[in-house]
Amino acid sequence: MLQLSPAVATPVPAPSVRQWVSRLMLTDYRCYAGLTLETDAAPVVLTGPNGAGKTNLLEALSFLAPGRGFRRSKLSEVARTGTRSWSVYAALGTPDGPVEIGTGLQAVEEGSAERRTVRIGGEEAGAGAALAGIVSVDWLTPQMDRLFLEGPGGRRRFLDRLVYGLEPEHARRASAFERAMRERQQLLRAGNADPVWLSALETAMAEAGVAMAAARRSALAQLGAALEAAEGPFPRARVAVQGHLEDGLAEAPAVEVEDRYRRELAGQRGRDAEAGITTLGPHRSDFAAWHAAKGVPAAQCSTGEQKAILIAVSLANARLQTARRGVPPILLLDEVAAHLDGVRRDALAQAVLALGLQAWMSGTDAASFEALRGHARFLTVRDGRLVG
Repeated sequence: MLQLSPAVATPVPAPSVRQWVSRLMLTDYRCYAGLTLETDAAPVVLTGPNGAGKTNLLEALSFLAPGRGFRRSKLSEVARTGTRSWSVYAALGTPDGPVEIGTGLQAVEEGSAERRTVRIGGEEAGAGAALAGIVSVDWLTPQMDRLFLEGPGGRRRFLDRLVYGLEPEHARRASAFERAMRERQQLLRAGNADPVWLSALETAMAEAGVAMAAARRSALAQLGAALEAAEGPFPRARVAVQGHLEDGLAEAPAVEVEDRYRRELAGQRGRDAEAGITTLGPHRSDFAAWHAAKGVPAAQCSTGEQKAILIAVSLANARLQTARRGVPPILLLDEVAAHLDGVRRDALAQAVLALGLQAWMSGTDAASFEALRGHARFLTVRDGRLVG
């Protein structure tokens, strides 16, 4: 097992309280049979050739957030070849003191359902949604360069990660909605379902769904103000959420929207049973962004401008979280220098340092991160091994 100790980094301006990964341990995780990395709160820069394992390490960190990691792989696909389980352990520095998080996949019998385990402070935490109340993790990956061009699922997940950082309870509500929706759909598929039980599930969906929609609207209102106040070479962006419940909340009180949605779900039972999906709800909402100066949707901007808009949104969200919760998120930036000119690369480095956040950044060329030299931990990744 490879172990690296912290490097001494030049102090940078930082909030008085922060959150960062102080120790990371991987076991049978993709190309890593075993790895232990200790670091301080400074940014971490991972460089090396394509396929060396940089993205795998950042993906492991993304499992500190609710969900399936930034690749959204099946849990079994994450296990190192020839193994059937994996684990990620992280020791965190937080405003409330050190916290230990462990997550992974336990070996299961072939054909059995996969289940991600989560432990916080050594105690079983149940669902991964509990992580949102402990640590905030945001990320940008090369796959997200097409976020505004592809389907709404990726944009919706991006939006909900932003909301988790401002309102951790949003993760529990999303989990509760998904669970009730899944059970309702199973009953509809089976036929002859108990109408009383269906009504109970639809009530749970309405309560959680409208709360989700309200949290999204509130978060984007705050984020919009933060984007408007932003300065620098990244484009100002306008953002909005588009969805059945979100649009309803713009016109009526939450209690009225909730009651209406509950009636709509009851009325849609036949259609949903036939379609095999729930056709109305927050799981079908979309996140939209515009280049404010040009007044055009992000989807119509160049690839570089779209990436710059995503970075602008992520930085504004980090500033907002710092102001609201006292700590910025941990930021994972995979191959972030691609499609950025030198001015924007330097501006990103300056923003990371000014926020005092722990950013984990990867790229093939260390020169792309020269503005962080002396302020960040630089590591080289070769064939699943860290050097530096």
